[in-house]
Amino acid sequence: MKTVSSREVYACGLFRVTEDEAVDKTGWRMKRSIVRHNGSAVMMPVDAKNRVLLVRQYRLPADQFLWELPAGKIDDGETALQAAKRELVEETGLRAKKWKKLALFYPSPGYVEETMTIFLATELTQGQAQPMDDERIETKWFARKELKDLIRSNKITDAKTMIGFLHWDRL
Repeated sequence: MKTVSSREVYACGLFRVTEDEAVDKTGWRMKRSIVRHNGSAVMMPVDAKNRVLLVRQYRLPADQFLWELPAGKIDDGETALQAAKRELVEETGLRAKKWKKLALFYPSPGYVEETMTIFLATELTQGQAQPMDDERIETKWFARKELKDLIRSNKITDAKTMIGFLHWDRL
């Protein structure tokens, strides 16, 4: 497939939307509206007791508070790992000495360009969180079994948290 046209129809600080058309060698055409996003870094902080730190915050699109792995947008010029290190401090105050990439995935490739990269963060030290003005974040440590039970019972419904846990649980 080759993109033959792309027109931006919306832009904001978080993402932009384009209307694109692509064609293949046979002449078959595809038109889509695409949400363009720099990608997100996801952090899975695991402490010396093998507990995972989750954040709880209100998610307007879901219209509810969700427990999830901390995550944030990759800023222009940043790598996913640089964003992960910055976001971990901002949302939790934690710093990690060891980082390991667990997974890279597309959360919704039918219309969103975004990729999410999940990093395991270990050998943690606690500092002061620096949340953004529009963030109200609660944190809590969860044991492996507790987290598994919350996922099984659909009390955790966030995809990045489920994917991160499944990758970590199989290590």
